[in-house]
Amino acid sequence: MKRLMMAAALFAAACQPMPADGGKTDLAEAAPAAPVAQTGADDAAACSARGGKMLPQGRMQTMRCVVSYTDAGNRCTDGDECQGDCRVEDVANAPQAGAAAVGQCQATSSRFGCYTTVEDGKAEATICVD
Repeated sequence: MKRLMMAAALFAAACQPMPADGGKTDLAEAAPAAPVAQTGADDAAACSARGGKMLPQGRMQTMRCVVSYTDAGNRCTDGDECQGDCRVEDVANAPQAGAAAVGQCQATSSRFGCYTTVEDGKAEATICVD
């Protein structure tokens, strides 16, 4: 039994992934980490340049750029007809997945909430993104 446990431990150790630095143990020799993306004022300026607003989104209320679409509310049967998705927002009355459907172009770039996407004239499964 003791030998079996030793063998299992050796096999488990042999299956460990290689460190990201190629196995180097000296931090001076390790490759530098990739730069962290800038956030804050830079994001807000880029968002504003696209015509959007930084708004709290999702369950975590993370600040994200939300752009309003000019074709919001137009009838559609496919996302290619819209700046965003073609959706049925009223999930209580949404058609079953695979059924013929007509939706409306989404109002903003926000991906959060419950909705049914319409593609090729057919409803897809209703999803809730939080």
